[in-house]
Amino acid sequence: MTAESTELPLAAAFPDADREQWQRLVEGVLRKSGVAQATGAAAEDTLATDLQDGIRIRPLYTAEDGAAPVGHPGFPPFVRGGSPEGTTVAGWDVRQRHVLTDPRRANEAVLADLENGTTSVWLTVGDGGVPVAGLAEALKGVYLDLAPVVLDAGADFAPAAEELLRLYAEAGVPPAEAVASLGADPLGLLARTGDDSKLRVQLEAAARLAGRCVADAPGVRALTVDALPYHEAGGSAAEELGASLATGVAYLRQLTGAGLHVDDACRQLEFRYAATADQFLTIAKLRAARRLWARVAEVCGVSPEASAQRQHAVTSTVMMTRRDPWVNMLRTTVAGLSAGVGGADAVTVLPFDAALGVSDAFARRIARNTQSVLLEESHLSKVIDPAGGSWYVERLTDELARAAWSFFQDIEGAGGQAEALRSGMLADRLADTWARRSADLAHRREPITGVSEFPHLAEAPVDREPAPAPVGGGSPRTGSGGGLPRVRRDDAYERLRSRSDAHLAASGDRPKVLLAGFGPVAAHTARAAFAANLFQAGGIEPVQETVDAESVAGVFARSGARIAVLCSSDAVYGEQATAVAAALKSAGALRVYLAGKPGERREEFEAAGVDSFVFAGCDAVEVLSSALDVMEVA
Repeated sequence: MTAESTELPLAAAFPDADREQWQRLVEGVLRKSGVAQATGAAAEDTLATDLQDGIRIRPLYTAEDGAAPVGHPGFPPFVRGGSPEGTTVAGWDVRQRHVLTDPRRANEAVLADLENGTTSVWLTVGDGGVPVAGLAEALKGVYLDLAPVVLDAGADFAPAAEELLRLYAEAGVPPAEAVASLGADPLGLLARTGDDSKLRVQLEAAARLAGRCVADAPGVRALTVDALPYHEAGGSAAEELGASLATGVAYLRQLTGAGLHVDDACRQLEFRYAATADQFLTIAKLRAARRLWARVAEVCGVSPEASAQRQHAVTSTVMMTRRDPWVNMLRTTVAGLSAGVGGADAVTVLPFDAALGVSDAFARRIARNTQSVLLEESHLSKVIDPAGGSWYVERLTDELARAAWSFFQDIEGAGGQAEALRSGMLADRLADTWARRSADLAHRREPITGVSEFPHLAEAPVDREPAPAPVGGGSPRTGSGGGLPRVRRDDAYERLRSRSDAHLAASGDRPKVLLAGFGPVAAHTARAAFAANLFQAGGIEPVQETVDAESVAGVFARSGARIAVLCSSDAVYGEQATAVAAALKSAGALRVYLAGKPGERREEFEAAGVDSFVFAGCDAVEVLSSALDVMEVA
């Protein structure tokens, strides 16, 4: 390095490596592991991961995979952020959600949150929330000139907006200084309820409200483009983005048709997206959303100054679990981090117990502090677009944007967002996507810690006061007859665990399965652990014993189990499995499973009494459901 050099060539002493060299190393590992005999690009392809939307994640990205230049923060296409300074000055907006219906209790929670770290209030008003008439009490003591208020008022958005604007005037906040989001979202309401009988009237009311904000309160946004209904119905990231674009375009048409300039119309929209524990997908989704909206704005003739997308990211309810809810803290931490790194303007971290009912003070404090740690201790807001420049993230952003644009075009081709919802086209697409994901969940290709993997049957349940019923939530394929559903990843396993809870309440014990290990301990330990984990996911308590053909009948009788699993190695199965299975059947076992794939000996095992086989990748939900069926009938 010369004295004039300003760079430190850290890799200068190492020879250049190429992709082919790396692929040869992969080939060696695959051969040693016995996974595959592939070579070259085929070897690399064995390590790739398929995501939804036809996106394939490769194990290695290089400069060859980099996307086109994405510009600078604060300038079109806004991939790197909606403003030049990002969130480096004050951090992102820490926004807490409140769903209590009692204005007094809501006020206590709102004030506690604002006093302890949140910077804005997201309040459910009307159906399922605080009554419109109670809004004043719910916001009593809130400094409306300092803390922005975001309304989620459903069909009551117009009277709720009027009441909030009245409160601003009463508090002496000049209209030009008010900062709020009034939450009008007629198409989101249609998605939730399936009721389009008042859609035209609601769209016209939203347009009037937007016109009033443009004229008198430019810091107040009238409309929210809420993509959560599509995410919560099981949609993929690209489908969530595509539906949000179609909704945003519909609102632009409505607002400009009502006489607003297209720049003003754009400034009246706030977009809401889900943030999941898939950190890179969430980061790419928020970056892609800004790019896509910038393209829409460009085509519509919006000026660059008005075309940046305002984003509110909310940690996903789909990923939240009702069993072992403490793990939700980890999920929401990763999701919150991803939202901040992805450039969201406002972030809501839902409390870990949100899936169980009304969150308590401790859960809300953890949710607040999660963001406080990310902002104040991890300093995540101090770097603009920290994932930018990563070949992987840039490629993922590009592929996701293209998939979302294609889905947006499908919706537009179907007549636009409203018609896609009325016809059931959108519901069907989301349902198909959720069906494919449900299969992955059932086969545990997508594991859920604490639910489908490593469940803890003895853990005491976390009880919460029931939350107000959410608006909408119908069948996945109801078309115009009902709203989009609300799904959760743990739905299938929750139904199984509820059946186990019912058995416990009725009999004092959970249904049991005998894990019959035979042969040397080293031969049956791994498969017994696998079977224990599998059956506990369905609320079936494992009783693990070491047996042989002579002792297994007595062990089974003492275990209290009604079904059993043979656990050993393939070699020991060949010597003892048929005898042990026959003994279990003679002892009254309602169903006998064998842990492992049967291979060529299926007919022999089945003839001896083995009813089914359990192995990595089997349909766990079907196995557990049929096991409970057998025991319940008995």
